[in-house]
Amino acid sequence: MQGQKLSNAIGLAMKAGKCQSGDFSVEKLVRAGNAKLVILDSEASQATKERYRRLCERMQTPLLLAEQAGQAIGKPERIVLAITDPGFSAMIQNAAAELAAKRNAATELTAAFEDK
Repeated sequence: MQGQKLSNAIGLAMKAGKCQSGDFSVEKLVRAGNAKLVILDSEASQATKERYRRLCERMQTPLLLAEQAGQAIGKPERIVLAITDPGFSAMIQNAAAELAAKRNAATELTAAFEDK
């Protein structure tokens, strides 16, 4: 998983019963407007990524790409998850934003050292 905090937030949502996984279940939740966040494994096929990008865009549902998304819920074979609670959705998005900020800072630091 991309970061321990992100992984823990997704796992907590699953334990609380606010996370559904699997293609059919997630698509059904998104189309019904009940998904507050869709998490797609970065290893998903390009066709799957594009299908969920279009679906989430059409239904105005946030989409997050994550490494080993299924691993966070104890089901490594799952590539797509839906979070149904707005509080858990916000917590997961915040954890993802923190991770992205850390990665950007690390990249900038590495680039600064390479320039010298």
